[in-house]
Amino acid sequence: MLIHPFKGVENYLSPSFMMKNHIIEVVIPEDIDSGTELSSAYTRKKRVKIEADNSLEDQKGKIAGQKLTGLPDIEDFSYSKAKGSVKSRIGPTTKAKLSAVSMDIKKETVSVDLKKEATLSISINEGPPANWEKVLEGIRKMRSSDDAPVDSMGCEKAGSFLPPKERRFAVLVSSLLSSQTKDGVTHGAVQRLSEKGLLAADAIIQTEEATIANLIYPVGFYSRKAKYMKRVAEICLDKYDGDIPNTIDGLLALPGIGPKMAYLVMNVGWNDVQGICVDTHVHRICNRLGWVSRPGTREKTLTPEQTRVSLETWLPKDEWDPINPLLVGFGQTVCKPLRPRCGDCSINKLCPSAFKEAATPISKAKKTSPSKRS
Repeated sequence: MLIHPFKGVENYLSPSFMMKNHIIEVVIPEDIDSGTELSSAYTRKKRVKIEADNSLEDQKGKIAGQKLTGLPDIEDFSYSKAKGSVKSRIGPTTKAKLSAVSMDIKKETVSVDLKKEATLSISINEGPPANWEKVLEGIRKMRSSDDAPVDSMGCEKAGSFLPPKERRFAVLVSSLLSSQTKDGVTHGAVQRLSEKGLLAADAIIQTEEATIANLIYPVGFYSRKAKYMKRVAEICLDKYDGDIPNTIDGLLALPGIGPKMAYLVMNVGWNDVQGICVDTHVHRICNRLGWVSRPGTREKTLTPEQTRVSLETWLPKDEWDPINPLLVGFGQTVCKPLRPRCGDCSINKLCPSAFKEAATPISKAKKTSPSKRS
């Protein structure tokens, strides 16, 4: 049957109220005519039954009987509104006073918008470090004698007597062999390869892997590097006619070639400075000088690649190429990994890490007891 809104209860029976709050069902006996005026009737008996399918008390009861078995799923943080129904049975003489009914079962929807990953990015951009130019000039003066191993045996020295194309490939091979290996050892391996004519892609392909491994021994991971050499030679011969890639991405696609080597080869082989070559010496010295830090922090960088990214944010680009041999040689002669020679360093007053390294421990076994002296 058609239900007409009662006077004074339009707000409770409006569609918006019913949709947002409750589903209200008003049941009227069939003997009441739809046009009957109910406002003149007196209340003899009023019975209101309230049913809440998902009442708060029921939910509390259910939760109390359960144990938390794990972290809630992200879906659990969005709760739907409780569905409720109010049934009012009105007799022939019952006056409709629904406005007096307390709607206490209204539930609020709690919605928590959680993101899977929240990242707080703190930008710390203070510009170049203080006195960096004085520090760099002081290191240049200490390196003026060119007496470090890198000055005569660095990767960029490989194949210096060869034509440009052959020299580029020689620099690539030398860079591949240099990882986890001292300059002197790498230089010796390159010399032996050169004597056998194995600084060209086509020659390497025709040589047994075991022969190459014996020639480059004792460079670090010589067996693996011999395999890499064969594969690199095949790629360069097939794709570049025996030359090397002329992009960073192309070089990084080669087996055994990482960022440090790729930037060095681009600088030396193609005279194209796209980034700073950061090896273990550059990484260590830049952290000791306080020149680099992890993104958004003032903490030391953890990897050479982090150092490269941080250093490139402020170091002028015309310094990107010379900074590698400069700091590598400085690290080989003065700012050594263990027991740096801070007393001989002319920039120790500008270095925040000066004299902070532990001194060389004196072995107790070498000490002679005064009582045992003759």
